[in-house]
Amino acid sequence: MSGSETTGGDDPSPAFGGRTPMETAIWRLRSRGCWTDAAALLAPRAAEPAAALERAALLIERCLYTEKGWAEAEEALRAAEAVAQSDEERGAAACERGYLAYASTLLGVRDRADEATAALGRAAALINPSAEGRPLLDFRRGLIAQNLGDSPDAARAAFRRAHAGATDRGDTFLLSSTWRHLAGIALREGELAEARRGFAESLRIREELGFLVGTAPALTSLAATETEPEAGRLRAEAGRLFRLLGGVPTWLSAQLAPQIAT
Repeated sequence: MSGSETTGGDDPSPAFGGRTPMETAIWRLRSRGCWTDAAALLAPRAAEPAAALERAALLIERCLYTEKGWAEAEEALRAAEAVAQSDEERGAAACERGYLAYASTLLGVRDRADEATAALGRAAALINPSAEGRPLLDFRRGLIAQNLGDSPDAARAAFRRAHAGATDRGDTFLLSSTWRHLAGIALREGELAEARRGFAESLRIREELGFLVGTAPALTSLAATETEPEAGRLRAEAGRLFRLLGGVPTWLSAQLAPQIAT
């Protein structure tokens, strides 16, 4: 998988930052790849729809980065689906259902592409176009179009909707992902300057937010648009972070093999 095109571990599910000590603790754990510990903090509130959904989202993200924990993520998602009450909550759970199925398909665990498409379609019917969760849904529909449907035009349109929605809502973290994926499309189409700008913005945001597990992929993506010695410097920094985090995200190992060996 190319660091500029894959979504592996590149989804802004739970909110970043933190308005409360609990939210801050969850973000810090998540940003360092400690998804199990972050999810454990939410376990006592598993009967609350929002907490149950965030717990499932954390465990699904762990699957994307580590290619492990599928059964636990599925169990948490079913629990979140069971306690969802409103259309928005059911739609958000369907959005996570689609993302889990997408991840399984993308990483070659099991082909669930039809389930992913159907679940995100159900989410679109339940989540109001003006709702807070709509940009994330648009982003994920773009991922399916880009990586499962091989439809760059549809992916670009979805990413642009997500980018506009994230901008309107001040969702800086989601912007780090929309910048990156729009840049990936630009790179495939030979628009090097546009790709470099998008990858640089994504990297800047992730570094500012302290999202360590998402920084190595951002570095390798930007490296693909640079010449030596800058490209080598960026890949070396990505390799350092990769080793620091214990080989996460796993799908980045092939791209960083020379840096890992040193």
